[in-house]
Amino acid sequence: MTTTHAHADTDGHFRRKPSAFRDTISRDPNAKYPAEKGRYLLYMNYGCPWAHRAVLVRKLKGLEGVVEMVATDFDLTKDGWMFNGKNGSAEQDPIFGAKGLKEVYLRVQADYEGRYTVPCLFDKKTQTIVNNESSEIIRMFYEEFDELIPEELRERNKEGAGFFPERLRGEIEGMNEWDIRLYTTAIRFDAAYHTIFQCNLKSIRHDYPNLHLWLRRLYWDDTSLTRGAFKDTTNFFAYRYGYAKARGRMLSKGKGEEEGQEVVVIPAGPKEGIEKLGEGERL
Repeated sequence: MTTTHAHADTDGHFRRKPSAFRDTISRDPNAKYPAEKGRYLLYMNYGCPWAHRAVLVRKLKGLEGVVEMVATDFDLTKDGWMFNGKNGSAEQDPIFGAKGLKEVYLRVQADYEGRYTVPCLFDKKTQTIVNNESSEIIRMFYEEFDELIPEELRERNKEGAGFFPERLRGEIEGMNEWDIRLYTTAIRFDAAYHTIFQCNLKSIRHDYPNLHLWLRRLYWDDTSLTRGAFKDTTNFFAYRYGYAKARGRMLSKGKGEEEGQEVVVIPAGPKEGIEKLGEGERL
């Protein structure tokens, strides 16, 4: 019988396990994995905050026409993330015709015993997984594909205001959980963590005005700086549905029930996924 606590470490904390594939795509044409248009594919789903980080940077950098993106359903099953045509997912994996991400991993490495996670950056040319660590994928997206995108989106043309400028890299690494990476957690908090996981001592919208303003400014920004990337990559239904289903599965397994028998209550609110900016709140 599996209980909720079986998913935690011995100290009670829930921690994502280390990623298994840690190669790098490089702008160097002689690299093992050189940056090439159309060669790489990003597996993702709309509910996962780690996948959201990679999807967000892909959008911010204008890589939509360079790196293909394929979504799984955000309803996690006992067999992992599935391709079934639901909730914006692909009908099947375009590489192997697989119905689940687990099969993709096992086609790449038959004896693989880790978790079948997203984001997952796949090389179509060698039919292997390059990397499945979100923090490393977003670093590749920052500048390794710059020769393949418009001049104005390239890191070297941002005059120190890019994603990873040389002179600020020490400071950026020192607070690497912020930027882009904090947004994907914060945007889920009121919609899912506060209600479904009962982290309800406080909420962002009612108790943290500065953080709330920062979050709304990112979400509603449609200037040339972000081109609406934060709003376009956010899916509140995926958060409410996916996390409610996950909690239902954990509680049901704790009672010895099989998958599909869980009772799931999906919260209808907050009514507004994120509040609009008021007068004078835009930058």
